[in-house]
Amino acid sequence: MAKVSSEQLGSEPIGKLLIKQALPASIGILVMSLNVLVDSIFVGNWIGSIAIAAINVVLPVSFFIGALGMSIGIGGSSIISRALGANDKEKALKVFGNQITLSLLVTVAMVFLGLYFIDTLIPAFGGKGDIFGPAKIYYTIVLYGVPFLALCMMGNTVIRAEGKPKFAMIAMIIPSVGNLLMDYIFIYLFDWGMEGAAWATTIGYFLCFSYVFYFFLSKNSELKISWNHFGLDRKILKEIGALGFVTMARQAVVSIIYLIMNNVLFNLGGEAMVAVYAIIGRMLMFALFPVFGVTQGFLPIAGFNYGAEKYDRVRETINTAIKYAAILASIVFVGLMIFPAEIASLFLSDKPGMTPSELAMNAFVLENTPGAMRWVFAATPIIALQLIGAAYFQAVGKAVPALLLTLSRQGFFFIPLVLILPQYLGELGVWISFPIADVLATMVTGFFLRREIRTNLITKISP
Repeated sequence: MAKVSSEQLGSEPIGKLLIKQALPASIGILVMSLNVLVDSIFVGNWIGSIAIAAINVVLPVSFFIGALGMSIGIGGSSIISRALGANDKEKALKVFGNQITLSLLVTVAMVFLGLYFIDTLIPAFGGKGDIFGPAKIYYTIVLYGVPFLALCMMGNTVIRAEGKPKFAMIAMIIPSVGNLLMDYIFIYLFDWGMEGAAWATTIGYFLCFSYVFYFFLSKNSELKISWNHFGLDRKILKEIGALGFVTMARQAVVSIIYLIMNNVLFNLGGEAMVAVYAIIGRMLMFALFPVFGVTQGFLPIAGFNYGAEKYDRVRETINTAIKYAAILASIVFVGLMIFPAEIASLFLSDKPGMTPSELAMNAFVLENTPGAMRWVFAATPIIALQLIGAAYFQAVGKAVPALLLTLSRQGFFFIPLVLILPQYLGELGVWISFPIADVLATMVTGFFLRREIRTNLITKISP
């Protein structure tokens, strides 16, 4: 693999550079998303729809702890990108060392808390009735591997900040392939059920950590830290926290949404409705992978050039990223509108020996998922502006607008809508909350991004 220098972020043509950064990110996200998708298909077909619902209950808790690592990674990587752009290598090294120390301290503490409150958290996130037992099995095992996940997420953003997207892509592919292989062995061959699904996921996290650890020890990384870089620095921690809080708050809101959705849908239609949302949730992770890939590719380019005071390149990066992401989002939209029933049918199959109640639940899920999926993705073509706009403010170190815009869709709009509309419209109220929130958040983000470009980018002259 050819050696890539971070300086290329400030010199190569934006279109070519964005593709170079976004393509590996998209492939990595695709493989990770396929992992979640195929994992759900395996679990649904080899264990049952209750198992899919159980994993859906556990995901927000484990993802939140893993997202702590991602938030530390993205917050620190924004600083690292700008430091490298300003040719301040020592600051980049100190930030990276602090990221590692902070990730370990925070995630290990969260694991202990997560295990201590296990019997409270699972029901709170919708793990009720028949879902509780398998959810507790899965939760307990997966939680042991979450610190490795957090370190992977943190390290992956730093690899990308160095301008080495291909290595970041490999880091995302390894755990996905490992997880699916372990799924086949543990669930299909060994018939370990939920324990097998959980151990497959945990082993995948460890494989990812092993590769990230290897990368930073190898000659491929520019960040060669020493012991003195691990000591926590209050000023650096404050800057990491301010920017990383954006990602952490976003994931916290996602976890709250899972909590609300699982409980609202359980009250409307029981375990079967939770399973419908579980399938749609997997598609939310999977279907938009190219858009998320463009967003990930956009971050280091915008951050590096902003740090280098090349504001014309920052503006060009914003426009190009929005254009690419919008095209990709529109393609995804067409596919989801045409094939929702076929997509839903991938997740479930009737097996010999299933009880009448299990067969009835499968039939309900397959009947109700396509219509719900169309509503959830109805505003997909316009989300590019919202994602890139919020990412811009995070990339350039403006924590407050980044936080507010990141939370606008899910926190400020979606949560109130999903709490109010189902009282009048039932299940339809849940599903139409998604596109309404997308439209409102995109309008708000477009306003603030346009003002930022006019005020702070057009008026500044690149050297």
